[in-house]
Amino acid sequence: MPRRILYLSGTRADFGLMRQTLHAAAAHPGLEVAVAVTGMHLHPDYGHTVDDIAASGLRIAARIPSDVGARDGAGMTRAISQTLAGLVPVLQAERPDALLLLGDRGEMLAGAIAALHLGVPSIHLHGGERSGTVDEPVRHAISKLAALHFCATTQSRERLIAMGEDPHRVHVVGAPGLDDLSAVRQFPREAALRALQAALARQAPLPTPPHVWGGGNDVAPPPPVGEAGRGSLAERPYALVLFHPVVQEADDAAAQTQALLDGLRAAGAGSAFSVVWLAPNADAGSGHIEALLRAQRWPGFHRITHLPRADYLAALRHAAVLAGNSSSGIIEAASLGTRVVNVGSRQNLRERNANTVDVPPQAEAIEAAVRQALALGPWPHPEQNVYGDGQSAARIAHLLATLPLSVPHGRSEEMDTLSGGDAQSASGGRPPSTDLLHKINRY
Repeated sequence: MPRRILYLSGTRADFGLMRQTLHAAAAHPGLEVAVAVTGMHLHPDYGHTVDDIAASGLRIAARIPSDVGARDGAGMTRAISQTLAGLVPVLQAERPDALLLLGDRGEMLAGAIAALHLGVPSIHLHGGERSGTVDEPVRHAISKLAALHFCATTQSRERLIAMGEDPHRVHVVGAPGLDDLSAVRQFPREAALRALQAALARQAPLPTPPHVWGGGNDVAPPPPVGEAGRGSLAERPYALVLFHPVVQEADDAAAQTQALLDGLRAAGAGSAFSVVWLAPNADAGSGHIEALLRAQRWPGFHRITHLPRADYLAALRHAAVLAGNSSSGIIEAASLGTRVVNVGSRQNLRERNANTVDVPPQAEAIEAAVRQALALGPWPHPEQNVYGDGQSAARIAHLLATLPLSVPHGRSEEMDTLSGGDAQSASGGRPPSTDLLHKINRY
């Protein structure tokens, strides 16, 4: 009987990173895969990206609404509680053999909590990494609740073991987001530009109630999305920009975004190069970022709400530089030969490739780093990436199908291997209640 794997997805980013892996798992004869969808996927302001999941052919097990419109800490907290409450009946109905979780977002923490209390082993990808922001304790909390770990690097594995995780349960698989890059390397610039222009053309101005962007009743609606179809993307290089708020620095999000805008303009944005700026996530402070972006009306500035994963990677491949604080700058950009100006603290302490330059959110520092990246040209060592070799999907699918999912407290890995690692079968597909006692009793 195939193992049933449920993946929890809350953002365009996590699904894009996992898409290749989920398809590899779904194609494995020993696995069945479904996706529980929540968060930004279900909101039109973020592109209603649940449609991308449906189009992928993967089965959607449930749609769990959550509060992503508030864009503040209280809304983030409500979203975690809503995801937790909404996931409980899904886990009870689906009875998965494992819940797959990625990264450090609140919906993943909700999934780990629900799974632990319902006796469903959770498997955490990208655990053991640092960031120096609120994301790091959330990531580590998910790891402490998880039964198994598929980490990206050896350093991450060592950190998880130092945190007390059983070495037999921690596996280095590489970053799944690298698996779909080989085809993108051959994608011509003209095709990438066509995809960007198509995204701009189909993007209508969104309704913008003042409360969504943090304004009062006297705040006029933001101007329409700026400067599409002027031809500047084809005529000159472009900088790709993706800047998310840091939750602890939410009150500074506007000032940090303004510094990034000023640094880009001082480096030549609008004259020497264009800017393609993608909308931020829904975290606290994002409303301030959106308000500034929607106020930009200068030629050469292009704001896009959402790009499908393939189009985003093509845009990243042909960008003169990626600026901001996206994890794609830390992980994927090096393999595509793109230089990165990483701004602020969001990716602090994460392992880096040498294509990345770190700067504070100050206009002068940003200007200098962008100018340097443009002068140096493409990163010449795309074959070198500390996050792996682009072969994670096959490794993950194999581990999902073969690893013992049940190791009751006091039993050894060898005992479960001898018994076929199929302790769930005796309980009708549910792991036995002792499955995760090693997490409760050891620490």
